[in-house]
Amino acid sequence: MKKEYSSIGALFQDQVKKLGDKACVASKINGKYVDFSWNEMNGMIRKLAAYLIAEGVKKGDRVALFSPNRYEWWVADQAILSIGAVNVPIYATNSSDEARYVIDHSGSKLCFVATEDHLKRVLEARKKLKGLKKIVIFDSIAKKPAGVMTLDEAYAKGAASKKAAEFDKRLKTVKLNDIATIIYTSGTTGNPKGVMLSHDNFLSNIFQIEADFGNMFEDDFTFLSFLPLSHSLERTAGYYMPVGAGLKVAFAEDFSTIQQNLQEVRPHVIISVPRLYEKIHAGILSRVADVKGVKKMIFNWAMSVARRNLSYVCQDKKPGGILALEYKIINKIFFSKLKEALGIDRMRFAVSGGGPLSVSDAEFFLGMGIVVLEGFGLTETTPVTNVNRPGEIKPGSVGRALIETDVKISDEGEILIKGPQVMLGYYKNPQATKEAITKDGYFRTGDIGMIDEKGRLHITGRIKDIIVTAGGKNISPQNIENELKGSRFIEQVAVIGDKRKYLSALVIPAFPEVEKWAKSQGIAFSSRSDLVANRAVIDMIDQEIEKRMKQFSRVEQIRKFRLLDAEWSQETDELTPTLKVKRRVIEKKYADEIESLYPAGTGD
Repeated sequence: MKKEYSSIGALFQDQVKKLGDKACVASKINGKYVDFSWNEMNGMIRKLAAYLIAEGVKKGDRVALFSPNRYEWWVADQAILSIGAVNVPIYATNSSDEARYVIDHSGSKLCFVATEDHLKRVLEARKKLKGLKKIVIFDSIAKKPAGVMTLDEAYAKGAASKKAAEFDKRLKTVKLNDIATIIYTSGTTGNPKGVMLSHDNFLSNIFQIEADFGNMFEDDFTFLSFLPLSHSLERTAGYYMPVGAGLKVAFAEDFSTIQQNLQEVRPHVIISVPRLYEKIHAGILSRVADVKGVKKMIFNWAMSVARRNLSYVCQDKKPGGILALEYKIINKIFFSKLKEALGIDRMRFAVSGGGPLSVSDAEFFLGMGIVVLEGFGLTETTPVTNVNRPGEIKPGSVGRALIETDVKISDEGEILIKGPQVMLGYYKNPQATKEAITKDGYFRTGDIGMIDEKGRLHITGRIKDIIVTAGGKNISPQNIENELKGSRFIEQVAVIGDKRKYLSALVIPAFPEVEKWAKSQGIAFSSRSDLVANRAVIDMIDQEIEKRMKQFSRVEQIRKFRLLDAEWSQETDELTPTLKVKRRVIEKKYADEIESLYPAGTGD
C-alpha cells in the first residue's frame, strides 16, 4: 500500500472514491451514536482546507490542534495534511503553559481548539504567542473573542472562498518525505521534544502492520477510539490503519465513560494502553471477591478452564477432548455473559501498547479467548516496531519485529531500531537528533530488553528509570510495580531506591476495595486519610506486597512502603497523557514521604 500513495491525504481521498456513502466514523451526539459517511467527512475536509488556504496557510506551515478525540479531529487533520501543512497536536489535558510551549516552539500560525475550556487555555497564552493569527473552535459559543471563529463559520468561509479547486492541486504537491506532524513528547524532565514524522513514516507503518494483520480485518469491523489522537499509537493504529483498511471508527466520549461506550459500540478492535486491561481485570476480581456458594464455584472453574485454555489461544488453536467440552459449557454460562456485559462480545482482537502489560492481566483475557496482542514502539518510531501475532503470542513479550524493521540489542542492553517508520528527527533540535541516532543509523530507544530464541522482544525496563542501589545493584522498577498492581487492593505504585540501601514504595490503594475490606473488618474511618493511616490496613497491604514479592530476589524486595490518600492523575501532573508515571515529579512532590522511609541509621 505504501508504494501506491504519496501522502496520508491521498490515501483518504482514494478511500472516499471507493467507499462513498459507507460509514466512516461514528460520534455520540445528543446521547446517541451517529454515523458520518466518507463523502460527508470529505465535504467537511475540503471546506476546511479551502478555509486554511484562504487564511494563507502554505505548504510546510504548522497548524496546532488542541482537542480530545472526536470526528472534527480527523476533519482538521485531513484538511491540514492535504494542503501540505503540518499538524501539531496538543494533548487535550495539557495546561495553558504546556499548550503555549507547543504552539510557540512549533511556530503554529493557526490553532484549532475543541471546547470553550481549550479556548480559554489558548487565550490565556495568546499574548505570549506573536505568531498565532487565528483560533478556530469546534463547539458553538455564545460570545466570540477577537480572532476566534467557529468551525461552522470556517466551513462557510471556505465554501465561499473560491479556493476549493486548489485542494487537489495542493494535494498533488505533498510528497512522501514531507513532514506530516510534529508530536511533542510528554517528557518527565525539561521541555518536550518535537518529533517530526513524515507521510512516509505513517504510510510505512500502516503497510508494515497490514502485512501481518490485513487478513484479520472484515468489512464490517468497527474500532473504538479512546487513546489520545495526539499520541502516535492511536494516530497510526486507531486512525490511519482503519482508514487504510476502509473500516469504521467510533469515538468514545472520554476514558472515564469507556465502559459505557464499549457496551454501546461493541467494537471488533480496540487499541489501548495497559491501564484499561488492568481496570477491567481488577473490576472483575473485585466483583467476585465476596461471592460465595455456587457462583464462587463457577468462577473458580472458569479460571481453571481459562488457565488450561491459555496455551491454545496463544497458538491460535482450539482445545480438544474434555477441555473443549468444559470451555463450551463455561463459555455459555460465564465467559459469553461476561463479554456481553463488558461490551467486548464482538471483539476479534485488542492491542496493548504504550507501556508494559502485566503477564497476569494478559493471561486473564487470553484464557477467556479474548486475543490481546501486546506490542512495542515509541513516538519516534511512528510508533509500532514489534507486536505479538495471533498463533505466536507470548505473554510478557512484545513479539517479533515488523517487516522492514531491524531490532538489535546494544552491548549495554539498549534496544536499537532501524526501519522506514523511524522519525525524521527532533524539530529545531539537531543535537538531540544526533544523540538519538547511532553512527550506523539505529534509533536509541532508551529501553532495555532482550530478544529470545524465537526473535521475540522482551522489555525489561527504561534506562532512565533504572534504580542503582547504594550497593551498586541495577534494578528495573517496572516489573516489580506491575506485579504489585496485580493485587486487587493496590491501584498505583512507584518503587523508590536510587542510591539507597534498599527499595521502598509509594502505594495508592484501590480505595473501593480497601474500603469494602475495612468495613468487613469493622474498621471505622471517616476519610481516605484515616484509612491509609490505619494499622490494620497497613498490615493488610504489607501482606499483599510480601505475597507478590516472592518471585523477586532479595535485593528487589520492598522493605518499606507508604500509603498515599490520593490517586495520581494527569491533572495533578503525576501521570503523562498515556498514563505513565512521571517518576521525577513524584520523587520531588513526595520528597518528605520518601525520606520518612529512610530514617537516620539506615546508612543512606
